[in-house]
Amino acid sequence: MKKTKSLTEIALARLAKNYLAQIGFFIVILFLAVAMIGPVIAPYDFLSQNIDRALEKPSLDHLLGTDPMGRDIFSRMIFGARTAAIVAFTTTILSLILGILIGTIAGFFGGKIDSILMWLTDVTMSVPGLLLAILINASIKPPISNFFDQLYQSTKNPFFLNTYLIDFVIVFGAIALISWPGYARIIRGQILSLRQQVFVEAAVSMGSGFGHLIRKHLVPNAIGPIVVTVTQGIGAAILLESSLSFLGVGVQPPNASWGSMLSDSLSLWRSFPHLMLVPAVTIGIIQIAFIFLGDGINDALNPKQTRR
Repeated sequence: MKKTKSLTEIALARLAKNYLAQIGFFIVILFLAVAMIGPVIAPYDFLSQNIDRALEKPSLDHLLGTDPMGRDIFSRMIFGARTAAIVAFTTTILSLILGILIGTIAGFFGGKIDSILMWLTDVTMSVPGLLLAILINASIKPPISNFFDQLYQSTKNPFFLNTYLIDFVIVFGAIALISWPGYARIIRGQILSLRQQVFVEAAVSMGSGFGHLIRKHLVPNAIGPIVVTVTQGIGAAILLESSLSFLGVGVQPPNASWGSMLSDSLSLWRSFPHLMLVPAVTIGIIQIAFIFLGDGINDALNPKQTRR
C-alpha cells in the first residue's frame, strides 16, 4: 500500500522542483550567514580610515576597493548586511504583530469596529510608504535626540551619546508603522472566513472565550497565507531601509548601511562607478531573491498549483 504524502511533504516537493525558489533560498541563506558571522571574518574594521589609501580600486588588499575616507568597502558591505538584516527582520516582526492584532479584531468583531479599523488601514495604505516613513522620521527624531542630549547633560552617562540607537529605533518604528496594513487585510479576510466554520462554532458553544479562540483556533489557521507576504515583506523592508538611509533619514554614519554608502558615492560614480554598483547590485539581488523565495512558497502552498 502506497503511503499517502502529507501536505507538508507535498509542499516541500513542489518547492524542491522550483529552481528559482532554490536560487532565492540559497541567496537568502548566504545573506543571513554574512549578517550573522560576517563581522567576525571581515578583513578590516568598517570604521577604520586610511586617507592615504582613499578611493583605491579593487585589489588583493581591498577586494572591493576603498571609499573616499579610505575605508574598506568589502568590510562595510558585510556590516551593512548586518544592519539590513536587523532592520528587516525586526520591522517585519513588529508590523506582523500589529497587523495580526488589528486584522483579527476587525475580522472577529465586524460591524463598526471592523469599519473603523479598515478605514485606518485604507488611510495608511493610501499614503506613499516612503513619504510616510520620511515624515515619521523627520517628526520624531529631533525631539528624541534632544531628550537623549538632556539625559546626557544631566547624567553625563556616555550611553546617551549613542545616536545609532536612536537611528535604529526610529527606523524600526517608521517601517513597522507603514508595513502592517497588508498583514492586517490578509488576516482579516482569513478570520472572516474561519469564524463561520463549524469548529469555531463548536468552540464557542463549549464556552471558549475570545482569547482562547484567537490563540487556539483562528490565528493558527489563518497564518498560512501570511507566510508568503512575510517573505516578500522582508525584502521590501531591506529596500525601504536602504532608501531611508540614502535620503539621510535612516541609519546614518558611523553605522554601515548600504543606502548611506550609495548616498556617499553619488557624486563620484562617474570616476569610481564601483562605489555605487557594489551596494546597488547587492540590494537588487537580495530583493529579487526574496521575491523568488516568496513566489516559490506561494506555489508550494497553493493546492491548485500544478507543475508539469
